[in-house]
Amino acid sequence: PRSNPATYTGLFTPIRELFAGTVQARERGYEVGRFSFNVKGGRCEACQGDGMIKVEMHFLPDIYVPCDVCHGQRYNRETLEVQYKGKNIHEVLQMTVEEAYAFFNAVPTVARKLKTLIDVGLSYIRLGQAATTLSGGEAQRVKLGLELSKRDTGRTLYILDEPTTGLHFHDIDMLLKVLHRLVGNGNTVVVIEHNLDVIKTADWVIDLGPEGGEGGGRIIAEGTPEQVAKNKASHTGKYLKPVLKR
Repeated sequence: PRSNPATYTGLFTPIRELFAGTVQARERGYEVGRFSFNVKGGRCEACQGDGMIKVEMHFLPDIYVPCDVCHGQRYNRETLEVQYKGKNIHEVLQMTVEEAYAFFNAVPTVARKLKTLIDVGLSYIRLGQAATTLSGGEAQRVKLGLELSKRDTGRTLYILDEPTTGLHFHDIDMLLKVLHRLVGNGNTVVVIEHNLDVIKTADWVIDLGPEGGEGGGRIIAEGTPEQVAKNKASHTGKYLKPVLKR
């Protein structure tokens, strides 16, 4: 898979420009395209920059094994010899967002985008991690990080489906601060969520039910979290009430 957090957020272009600007790259005549795994030149041609080789199993699902030429590094040997601050392009793509933020802290164009990914609770994902290995919640937050790095118009509607799935309490708190910042700038944020710590911070709650799946789909209650908590017909309100007192 070609797409990853670095390519999706636009981080990969300035990172490749940094490598192309090194003395090693200039001496060899390497340009920005040399550090892309999508085009010929710098990538490993044995796997065409995938880092993996597909093995057809006939009656079984195909499997993927690391390329025996580049050993999963996606680039040819000459490209990997070029280093920026002691790291080659493959090693940079293997960094987590948090590690990359420390590494590129002096490069504002890169650090700013990395900071938005940290703000939405994605400090642990790798820059070159295949998009197909991200959970639904992680993929949503990568997209949210991309939006946060753009100039805010204050006229955007964001719809998020359970973005807190798999997040630690600290990361949920960070994500909520981001969402409230978007609202404070004039945007509208609609969140489909079961996490009561998220629901209690909403300006307006719409509770669908009374049950899940085929047993639901009707509006049981709506209003502020406090109003929903007082509604005896709302299952959400029943559990929300003690959370509001915390």
